[in-house]
Amino acid sequence: MFKMFINAFKVKEIRKKLFFTFCCLVLVRLGSLIPAPGINNATATEFLKLKFGGNEGFINMLTGGSLTKMSIFALSISPYITSSIIMQLLTIAIPALAELQKDGESGRKKIEKISRYLTVVLAVIESAAMAIGFKNSYSNVIQDGWLGVILVVLAFTAGSAFLMWLGENITEFGVGNGISIILLINIVSEFPGEFGRLFQNKVFVQEKFAGKFMATALIVLIVLVTLVLIVILQDAERRIAVQYSQKMVGRRMTGGNSTYIPLKVNTAGVIPVIFAVSIFQFPIVISSFFGVQAARTGTFWQKILYMCNTNNWFKFTGSNFEFKYTIGALLYIAMIIFFAYFYTSITFNPVEVAGNLKKSGGFVPGIRPGKPTIDFLTGVLNKIVFIGAVGLTIVALIPIVCSGAFNVTNLGFGGTSLIIVVGVILETVKQIESMMLTRHYKGFLSE
Repeated sequence: MFKMFINAFKVKEIRKKLFFTFCCLVLVRLGSLIPAPGINNATATEFLKLKFGGNEGFINMLTGGSLTKMSIFALSISPYITSSIIMQLLTIAIPALAELQKDGESGRKKIEKISRYLTVVLAVIESAAMAIGFKNSYSNVIQDGWLGVILVVLAFTAGSAFLMWLGENITEFGVGNGISIILLINIVSEFPGEFGRLFQNKVFVQEKFAGKFMATALIVLIVLVTLVLIVILQDAERRIAVQYSQKMVGRRMTGGNSTYIPLKVNTAGVIPVIFAVSIFQFPIVISSFFGVQAARTGTFWQKILYMCNTNNWFKFTGSNFEFKYTIGALLYIAMIIFFAYFYTSITFNPVEVAGNLKKSGGFVPGIRPGKPTIDFLTGVLNKIVFIGAVGLTIVALIPIVCSGAFNVTNLGFGGTSLIIVVGVILETVKQIESMMLTRHYKGFLSE
């Protein structure tokens, strides 16, 4: 991989793309340090820690620390991701959007245009809810009253819209998917702080050198095992052979070639984990605004909230040993599997694939075209999605189990973050390799 990057820098066109991407990412990190106007940053940080109840680690990592710093990029690209997911869901419910999706490049551009407008609307709603919540619940956070609220809404919305524009420009003029690249740099920028907080845990502070060494070796081993599992999960695919029948065109026979349909085992990527985490965190955040805090001893709803907090799972030792609250992990696993099937059903349609094969004269060897092909593709898809969902669940639970065993709370660094980082890096490397290969063929043809 290192040699490939060295060779890529020797190509002027690719070097320009890499330099453009680097400059855009520098802007992203600089913007995360610019405080939003009309807000008291220090007070806002304390308020968020109180409201999130120790669950702000992962969300703060996705924003590159911008959320707790209350910078102009506090919302990051979350409104754009949300709008993209909403548009994908609406293409199923609204026939007009489904037709646009089938129109090729022109339809895709129209859907992207709608997604941009929806992103701005969601950014306004999220920033307004956050600013008004600050003003009503903790008046010291917002300065200058309602004028401060308006300034915060404008700053957060403009920051989110700018990141959306920057991501699209990276996709067009740089390397990789812009939105994914921004998400990657946000997560990676928080790794040093996350590791620092991890090594401040009592396991490292109180133990002697031998204990610290063993704990460090165990953490490194866990990270390496998780990385290996993620790479296997991201690259694994099931290839379904496809044969095309021969046709007489003029005086020549055409067709008869064979290919395959690649079905990724982890078709949904990290989306199921993000959805599951969001659902578990949502009641904790909302209830905190109404003054209801999670507690082991309290009302029924306080215990439910305590069970929803991933920081309270897999407590094997110490005074916090109440393994019964780990039952929340069972619901978490069920949600990951459900969303894996749900998102795959949106992105891959066996009926459409079977129809396209039939129109182009293709067929799966041993399977008749039409409904038998649909049933075959559906059966294969259900099996590999389950395998992918189980693998995704294992990767997502490894850091949670280790955090519970070591009693480390509010740690954003985990399986979900690693899945995003590894996935984006692999896709970006493949794109650079593709660009290098294309240039090689062009050079060969020009000679």
